[in-house]
Amino acid sequence: MLEQVMSLMGLIASIWLVLGVYSAAKLYPNYNHNEQFCSELGAVGSPTQRFSPLINNYPLGVLFCLFGAYVFNLEPNIWLQLTGVCIVVHGLGTWVAGFFPMDADPYTKAPSRDCNIHSWAGLFMLLSLLLAPIFMLIAPLSAINSIAFKAFSIMSLIATIYTLMLMKKAYVQKQKVGLYQRISYGTQLAWLSVLSLVISFS
Repeated sequence: MLEQVMSLMGLIASIWLVLGVYSAAKLYPNYNHNEQFCSELGAVGSPTQRFSPLINNYPLGVLFCLFGAYVFNLEPNIWLQLTGVCIVVHGLGTWVAGFFPMDADPYTKAPSRDCNIHSWAGLFMLLSLLLAPIFMLIAPLSAINSIAFKAFSIMSLIATIYTLMLMKKAYVQKQKVGLYQRISYGTQLAWLSVLSLVISFS
């Protein structure tokens, strides 16, 4: 039973994040999911500065780390182990991003030290879930890593990179950056959720 729960941690984390962001946004007057970053929920001076990390970053960090450790220990396969390490790094980045809030103005030209740390943590989070599907593509075929899952990994990578480009453009134009951030991160979480389900039912 415990092993089954552990194998589903990736899916649970994804669902938790969606519910957590939605719940925190409800307590943030006039919060706009299309125009604002998820991190603005925990930004300095926001109405949910302390609440958002408590229900999002900290428990999510635990879930990601537990799932990553579970993936690492599945079998003695270096590529699967590297995938597990990436997921753990994603969890650690989630903790750091929660502890060090971004500045109130996401477009500030002179970010604070905490905001810089937050941004670096976000970069590690992004890269970790870009590398994880690549490692699974390199990994040999197995009950977990089927041809179908490899094809899904390729599609997820393409979708993530494409929407990241759209998010960068939206950031420059200061329009719909929140929407494209959610789509881009959502593609990564979708990959993680499918990996979780594949492991659970393999």
